[in-house]
Amino acid sequence: MAQDLDIPSLFDVKGKIVLVTGGSAGIGQMIAMGFARNGATVYIAARKEAQLKEAIEDIKEVATGKVDYIVANVGSKAGCDGLISEFKKRESKLHVLVNNSGITWGGPYRDFPEEKGWDNVFNVNVKSIFYMTAGLSDYLIKDSTSTDPGRVLNISSTASVMPHSEGPLSDSGNGVWSYLPSKAAVNHLTSQLAVKLAPSFVTVNAILPGVYPSKMSAFGLRNSGDKIVAGQPMGRVGSPADMAGLALFLASPASAHITGAHIITDGGARFYSKL
Repeated sequence: MAQDLDIPSLFDVKGKIVLVTGGSAGIGQMIAMGFARNGATVYIAARKEAQLKEAIEDIKEVATGKVDYIVANVGSKAGCDGLISEFKKRESKLHVLVNNSGITWGGPYRDFPEEKGWDNVFNVNVKSIFYMTAGLSDYLIKDSTSTDPGRVLNISSTASVMPHSEGPLSDSGNGVWSYLPSKAAVNHLTSQLAVKLAPSFVTVNAILPGVYPSKMSAFGLRNSGDKIVAGQPMGRVGSPADMAGLALFLASPASAHITGAHIITDGGARFYSKL
């Protein structure tokens, strides 16, 4: 019992098999690097092979376990099924699924596009989480126990709990009208999946990042970086260590009894900022 309370035991992810969608950049790559550095076998998936290859080389610099990539587009059920099929050719078990793929779209309030603005955003941000989780549930459930459950981590956003669609993260006159409700849907889907999978010994939790360096925040940080940082009560935006640390916790023995949680990591900015 005392040994179970040691830090190496509480936070051990060595030997775990992890799949990170959208793992070639930004938050996904931060999470992938955290797992790879600590002995997990890590697969990253994204649409662009060149970017995946570049990310794999970066991850290998810190990895102590195997790392590989799968080219996939989770913007449709067929794309999710293709990724699942390819993963199952390579492994017979999945310990941690990180549903990180996400997109946004900015546009004017009175002329916001339907397909690019709404349909595609919900396809990637919400539907992919359902299809990826459902399609890999058998691999997550296999050999899982109440003290060593399978894990699903859904990457949401503080945008899911904030109503401001127009701000420095989008161009002047534009708003991310579909992004906020898509991330709110991620939160509720996380709760739904937690209820569904708990009896099968799989936990499902959501991470709600504030501003972290990523493709989605690049425009705002490039054009309004000083203003954005000034709105952060901790005086900075999120770092790779912040994100990797939370993801590792949610996949480690220390969090085996946590499911259905929506955990905000924004340094308190939601209390101060309209971002």
